[in-house]
Amino acid sequence: MIYKTLATSDHWFPRMLRSVRRGVQNFSLPAPRVLTVPLVGIILAVRSVYYFVARVFVCEPFFKSYCTRYGRNLHTGVFLHWIQGRGELIIGDDVTIDGKCSFHFGARHAARPKLTIGSNTTIGHGTIFAVNKQISIGQGCLIAGCVCILDAPGHPIDPVARQAGAPVADDEVRPVVIEDNVWLGYESVIMPGVTIGKNSVVAFGSVVTSDVPPNTLALGNPARKFPLPQKVAATDLRDPG
Repeated sequence: MIYKTLATSDHWFPRMLRSVRRGVQNFSLPAPRVLTVPLVGIILAVRSVYYFVARVFVCEPFFKSYCTRYGRNLHTGVFLHWIQGRGELIIGDDVTIDGKCSFHFGARHAARPKLTIGSNTTIGHGTIFAVNKQISIGQGCLIAGCVCILDAPGHPIDPVARQAGAPVADDEVRPVVIEDNVWLGYESVIMPGVTIGKNSVVAFGSVVTSDVPPNTLALGNPARKFPLPQKVAATDLRDPG
């Protein structure tokens, strides 16, 4: 009631308050370059030092402590990855897992669910791995941000079992294999049991529900498959530019 009165009244006091509020909201200062350029330089330098310390002394050691085995030059970003459960996390050389990713290891279907990430693979911010038995990612892969890879549905397919709160049936848990030099586009989803062949590309936002042959473009929801042009298929897709 008070807010409405202050916002709508024609009395001099509410009008004055509204005028002051607009003045504060519209206030700004001049920014002469002789002052702002050194200030920006200082801010960027401080930020770089902070990010270096956070990555090298906090985020990377935290992630490496969860790894069963990792190679040289494993790098993370400046956020702590979200890791639930325990499983085998095996990572090759020169791997970057950027931003803040989620790793969920189930406990019902395998004593040690296994996630393998091959050498020279880059994984973008927001990617989700749901591992109940096994997910394998090859070498030289590019996995964009917010990709979801899961080897089991989150709940049973059967509606009666789902309503009863039952766990996922064992036959619904199927390993996922991403072969070498695969590019998974932003917000793509790789469903249980899928194998994506060498050199293939999964387009932005696609949902892959069945196997993708090598040198194939998977596009859409559900994803349709198209052969990559011969010239593209024969080249190294690790540089999508």
